[in-house]
Amino acid sequence: MTEEKDLEKILEQERALAFPQFDGEAAWRLGSLLRDMALERGAGVVIDIHLHSMPVFYCALSGTTADNASWVRRKRAVTLRFFRSSYAVGLALSQQGTTIEAKYGLPSADYATHGGSFPITLKGTGCIGAATVSGLPQREDHNLVVEALCHMLDQDHDALRLT
Repeated sequence: MTEEKDLEKILEQERALAFPQFDGEAAWRLGSLLRDMALERGAGVVIDIHLHSMPVFYCALSGTTADNASWVRRKRAVTLRFFRSSYAVGLALSQQGTTIEAKYGLPSADYATHGGSFPITLKGTGCIGAATVSGLPQREDHNLVVEALCHMLDQDHDALRLT
């Protein structure tokens, strides 16, 4: 798929994957689901669920390092800054031939425009947090979060996933 088609699909994902309500219990279910999915696949990832500045779920599976925790923090910062998937922001910047540093003056030490962080959106409200994964290639990090959100929201993952 081209970057343009991926961006269209991610916009569709962001619109479709909105919760009617979301709280700490829902965050725990989402984080636990992501953990179970990663364990089932033998994926060494860090999983982080934040409701804006408040951490509500964190798990570092076997095979991860402190670098993964840093990637999570930096990807999450992009999602919470732009209320978009970190992958969508990265793809859009790539299409424009620029970087987050050049366009917005945001340092790469604090912001990573790589796939893996997805906005937690509340219907009628907007972005209230981020679900972030790090440890796989960026497209797979993104897809893992989308798959878990589809499961929680009873959405058709095959129709929404990046191919």
